[in-house]
Amino acid sequence: MKKFTKTRGKAFQYAIEGLFLAVKTQKNTWIYLVVTLLVISLSFVLDLSNDEWAILIITIAFVWSAEIINTSIEAIIDLVSPDHHPLAKAAKDLGAAAVLVAAISSVIVGLLILGPTIWSYIFH
Repeated sequence: MKKFTKTRGKAFQYAIEGLFLAVKTQKNTWIYLVVTLLVISLSFVLDLSNDEWAILIITIAFVWSAEIINTSIEAIIDLVSPDHHPLAKAAKDLGAAAVLVAAISSVIVGLLILGPTIWSYIFH
């Protein structure tokens, strides 16, 4: 049991290191970090329901996960194919497309959840 606990602790440590690596090396993660903090702050102010919180948290996690997976894909491609290759480009473009889909859908979810409340604060 002690070995299991130690290896799970190491796995968690590596995951945290990966998260910090993404924030440290990827410019887009800074944008996600700022937007995440703004959305969470605004959500506290707007007093969202538990369901709305759950949807926002899942959406935020979806975007962060897509970006981190895309960063992993790019690192692997750079390792195995340092020269330009059409398949390497395709893999990187597809990973970037996944992040784009996640980001666009998150904006839509954010507007659906936060938009009406913000609208009512502004115009009432």
